[in-house]
Amino acid sequence: MAIVCLIVLALALAALSAAILPRSNASTSVTTADDAIGKQSVSAEVPMPVGVHIDAASSDCQNSPGPKITLSGQLALAGLGVQMTFQNNVKGTHEHTETTTATAVLIPEGDSVSIPKQPVLGGTGGNPFIWVQFMDTSGNAMSDEIFLGRCVQGAFAADTDFVISALARADVTGGSCDNTGSTISLSGELSLSGVNAQLIFRNNDNPVGGPHENDKPVRVSIVLIPAGESIEFQKQPSLGGVGGNPWIYLEFLSASGAPVSDNFLLGRCVQDF
Repeated sequence: MAIVCLIVLALALAALSAAILPRSNASTSVTTADDAIGKQSVSAEVPMPVGVHIDAASSDCQNSPGPKITLSGQLALAGLGVQMTFQNNVKGTHEHTETTTATAVLIPEGDSVSIPKQPVLGGTGGNPFIWVQFMDTSGNAMSDEIFLGRCVQGAFAADTDFVISALARADVTGGSCDNTGSTISLSGELSLSGVNAQLIFRNNDNPVGGPHENDKPVRVSIVLIPAGESIEFQKQPSLGGVGGNPWIYLEFLSASGAPVSDNFLLGRCVQDF
């Protein structure tokens, strides 16, 4: 009877352990063992505030089919960080929990992507007035129409801020784990959703009225930053936390340190301890 009781007790403890074992929300490309970090890729859609500056030059204002505009500039990123949390106990149990965190800058604030110099043909002849509006890749406006000036002015500049979506991917590799501490290494990239621009040509400098209110504007679209343009993270120095084979979590942060993704459970530092 005592042996039967012990077997029943062991099965109950195993079921309880399985019930409280946390599961990872991270997408795993390679793993060395169940629940161990090994090598993983964690991806999350994150909002990315950007500042756009463009320079424009115009020529052939009076000619048909219309003026020639040359655009260039840069897209400055607000920055992206990551926080690793090392916790030596599963959340929700009554055991003592020791937690440490480590943060790193993945994309420095102000890091920029160049908008290559490119010509735009079209518009309307007769020295039109010119606006620019920034769009996403689906044609949705991300800014108001920004007035540049009249074609014969020759040189223009515009600045504005808006938020685009981006895919952040962190490649995490487990490092050392012992009673004194634990470490992981981190690299990855940020893929941008893309930015387009629309040049708007009108023969009237008042788009909502005036003597030419019946003139239809001419709109010409151009790709400034193609969808999928990526920025590689610099490989980070080892990030470390508590010892004792902790559970490790990862979340992406804004430049101000606010979370911009879920807090992903990666697993334990090593499988056996």
